Amino acid sequence: MQLLDAAELRRRLPMPVAIDALEAGFRQHDPSAGPLRSHVVTPGGSLLLMPAIGEGGVGVKLVTLTPSNPERHLPLIGAVYVLFDATTQTPEAVVDGAALTSLRTAAVSGLATRHLANPDAARLMIFGAGVQARSHLDAMLGVRRIEHVTVVSRTLPRAQALVDAARERGVGADVGVSDDVADADLVCTCTTSDLPLFDGARLSAGTHVNAVGSFQPTSRELDTAALLRARVVVEAREAAFAEAGELAIPIGEGAFDRDHVVADLVQVVNGAHVRLTPSAVTVFKSVGLAFEDLIVARAAVDAA
Repeated sequence: MQLLDAAELRRRLPMPVAIDALEAGFRQHDPSAGPLRSHVVTPGGSLLLMPAIGEGGVGVKLVTLTPSNPERHLPLIGAVYVLFDATTQTPEAVVDGAALTSLRTAAVSGLATRHLANPDAARLMIFGAGVQARSHLDAMLGVRRIEHVTVVSRTLPRAQALVDAARERGVGADVGVSDDVADADLVCTCTTSDLPLFDGARLSAGTHVNAVGSFQPTSRELDTAALLRARVVVEAREAAFAEAGELAIPIGEGAFDRDHVVADLVQVVNGAHVRLTPSAVTVFKSVGLAFEDLIVARAAVDAA
């Protein structure tokens, strides 16, 4: 049985390869066929169970979320992924679940950006400065010619560290504030915030947004104004309507209905035309699917 820690996962599966693997997966399979994640409240926070079944095998990710851990200088998220053979169901690999989550979440945003963002999008804004923010920098550099990155974070040292990482890759970068969203072509929200991060009315024409931080119907990183302006794409409708506050809250307010989602990612990679004009605002709302973990884990195991 293979054991893949974070370093080995990254070595085997660079970001562009992960994006391509997910594109092939979404083109060939329906992610909505799998079960939704289970959410169990624990004394320290919560436990998520994310099973998936497909041609790539049988897999399950176990994820703990412990809000008090950052105060202990420990990761908010702890996770492990187990991959079983599709036919014999014997264990094939145990993968660092946090690293897998970071890679596949950013890779899905990269896939959405590849299809939805304007080809000349060059000014990136990232909300957050943690692991997901760093992975999203990697993903966005993989699908667009980024010229400048603005980082917004409540923790200035971490924001500056991400700015330095961007500069080391030859990209101009600085620490900004939420109102700077008006200058962005691409926006990635990678936070644990329960409340909107910026005024959606400030988004410029043509902007594409990847919203990945929230996955509960009572929390959201984008406000109703941003969603009303946008042509909205999700990974899979059932999961998004069940878990995305960006959708559940405005629908509950009567701001729009489910038809406001114009496509899912399967439709997009198979040719659905979402961006009707260069000035359209597009939003990709991701809640994370076990289907994606299975695809990326299988690609990493096969890369051996």
